[in-house]
Amino acid sequence: MAKIKKEKKLNRLYKAKEKVGGGITMLSIETSCDETAAAVTVNGRQVLSNAIYSQIDLHTIYGGVVPEIASRAHIEKINQIVQKALDDAGKTLDDMDAVAVTYGPGLVGALLVGVAFAKAVAFAKNIPLVGVHHIKGHVCANYIEYPELEPPFLCLVASGGHTHLVKAVSYTDYEIIGRTRDDAAGEAYDKIARAIGLGYPGGPKVEKAAHNGDPHAFEFPRAKIAENPYDFSFSGVKSAVLNTINSYKMKGIEIDEKFQADIAASFQQDVVDTMKERVLMALDEFGMDKFAMAGGVASNQTLRAALKEAVEGAGASFYCPSPILCTDNAAMIGAAGYYEFINGKRAGLDLNAVPGLKLE
Repeated sequence: MAKIKKEKKLNRLYKAKEKVGGGITMLSIETSCDETAAAVTVNGRQVLSNAIYSQIDLHTIYGGVVPEIASRAHIEKINQIVQKALDDAGKTLDDMDAVAVTYGPGLVGALLVGVAFAKAVAFAKNIPLVGVHHIKGHVCANYIEYPELEPPFLCLVASGGHTHLVKAVSYTDYEIIGRTRDDAAGEAYDKIARAIGLGYPGGPKVEKAAHNGDPHAFEFPRAKIAENPYDFSFSGVKSAVLNTINSYKMKGIEIDEKFQADIAASFQQDVVDTMKERVLMALDEFGMDKFAMAGGVASNQTLRAALKEAVEGAGASFYCPSPILCTDNAAMIGAAGYYEFINGKRAGLDLNAVPGLKLE
């Protein structure tokens, strides 16, 4: 009961600060992986522009993101993308009250490009600089699409690099309930896609193939972690899929489209069931009545539909942003940056990239 009162007090404090702060127009920058993105937001929830340059075509030939190529592409595109965000919003840098940037976690070279650019803007225009945690950005994407959403709520963050089950205690405070012990969900999708010959990026291709497959054609293991039932592990299902593929090849069985579809559908069912089990358990144990999804894997329509049905069946409200706000983008960084800003967070010009930044 004391914890709930503390959460409500925190959220009242943020609301009070928001009223005092007035309209905060913020430039935000995201370069943590292979999207060069910039956005202009007002008070975190109103998006005036959201410009994104995707590097997928550059990395497809390699079957995954090549860090050095990603860094160079960010350098080549960041000026153009920031200018596009400003133009689309009908603003200039002189109109910005602050600049927010992702400083971790992510690829160190990619992060450095965005951080250096944001520091240059903050210095040149003498405006505050706000460093933003990438995972917080994903969670805050929900605030853009759902103006009524307020903490506390449970959130599943699933992307190529992260799988976290977190409790959003307030707009800036998070409690980690569970996390992956090995591969992130998106990473597992990419590896399975490559193994069955679908190519990169794996997530959408596995989902598409799964539509034509039998989700019960293969029964793959669903890992459970004894020390923490909310933690995830996808290395076991990945190994099981690879062993199944190798077994079929050794027997001379053709890896045709039907086999691809059945493998994809069975693997995806494993992921969906694993996530659904933990989400329902957490909603019940922590007495939560709101659940949100975030991250690139949240774009998966099968996963979204399954969790929506399960969560609403448990009596909780379900939230999940549009796909454009699930994948890496700068509008979500603007949302998270705004709440950090009104909470008094400022970064110095010594802000550095932190590739292994933990969520605290």
